[in-house]
Amino acid sequence: MEGVLNAIGGTPLVALRRLLDRRDVEIFAKLESANPGGSAKDRPAAEMIRAALQSGRLVPGDTVIESSSGNMGVGLAQACGYHGLRLICVVDARTTDVNVATLRAFGADVRVVDKPDPRTGDLLAARLALVNHLVETTPRAFWPDQYANDANPQAHAAGTMREIDEALGGEVDVIFVATSTAGTILGCQNYLREHDRPTRLVAVDAEGSALFGGFRAPRRIPGFGAGVETGLSRAAHPDEIVRITELESVVGCRRLVAREAIFAGGSSGAVVSAAERLADGFAAGTRCAVILPDGGRGYLPTVYDDAWVERELGCDTERLAELVAGEARTPAAA
Repeated sequence: MEGVLNAIGGTPLVALRRLLDRRDVEIFAKLESANPGGSAKDRPAAEMIRAALQSGRLVPGDTVIESSSGNMGVGLAQACGYHGLRLICVVDARTTDVNVATLRAFGADVRVVDKPDPRTGDLLAARLALVNHLVETTPRAFWPDQYANDANPQAHAAGTMREIDEALGGEVDVIFVATSTAGTILGCQNYLREHDRPTRLVAVDAEGSALFGGFRAPRRIPGFGAGVETGLSRAAHPDEIVRITELESVVGCRRLVAREAIFAGGSSGAVVSAAERLADGFAAGTRCAVILPDGGRGYLPTVYDDAWVERELGCDTERLAELVAGEARTPAAA
């Protein structure tokens, strides 16, 4: 294999035998943390840069400027480093220290937005405003615009969803996909429609996300949901939308570790909680897939920190342990 970008994709799909109480429902997890940059965002990052280089819109030495909650930034930093491009990555104060440090290790120029947009009160809007300013004032600048770039969903259609579909012989009844830019879910949708699959597509969105008609509110877990609708989200039409609270995300993450020994990030916990919530209504023999976008290392100070969970989410250690064990019920989003 030549070059690290050729190692993107082909991530494991593993059967989860201990997660659900029901033994007559199959569930498989796509482990996107196995990508070389550590997340599902490696796929669209590499594809957006490849397409721009192929078209001549980018040449080595140019500057790529993008807004990211962390994982897309890391994927872009990897792709830019490989192709000899400079990267300015605009993040906000919710981005984990691990992702910021990783971006800088790749040589990215990281700009941190710590104040929300004064008009909307949203951090993403503030990030995008800074991106626009930087693009206008930086010579030879290119904005991939992950929120509207067709190469984003194309990477997931040709990669993530195709790999799941082929591994399971085209027999997937339900797939759960976490939302952020909506690139992953749109890619899954496009693949399923192109191949005439009857698979039920479930969008797992954050409580407090503005996607799919939701109502924007403060969110503490980065990379899950969005404060504004995106160009890609407007084109996505899932069969069902499940909104997940931050506490449900935490519980889902902890259960993945406790029951399956899988150490995953915040949005992975959300898709697990969504699958558990809907599983009671599935017919016997239902086959499900969940996409786990990243690993848990960057979430050690938050999702996996009992003190953070108690301070930020109001759930003490004893109750959290009961929720993870299934001895109490996690309050679901309204």
